[in-house]
Amino acid sequence: MPSDIAAMTHSRDRLVFAIKWGASAIQIMGYTATGFGWTPWNLYLFLIGVVGWFAVGAFWNDKALMLVHLVALGAMLAGMASG
Repeated sequence: MPSDIAAMTHSRDRLVFAIKWGASAIQIMGYTATGFGWTPWNLYLFLIGVVGWFAVGAFWNDKALMLVHLVALGAMLAGMASG
């Protein structure tokens, strides 16, 4: 039984690691897209990155990380909706 728990924890850690680094890479691509004026691709990339980092915060039960990315998501969606 303990080996099952260890395996599940290891799998979860690997998933969080992949999301964390994937979201980071996507946000860096969003910064690059912004620098080159590639609108609206920059926003789509940022949305994916923000959602990824929110998920990491949820996995870690890190309320500060979740709050920052939830506010960023809300601000981005409001800005996109305003045109």
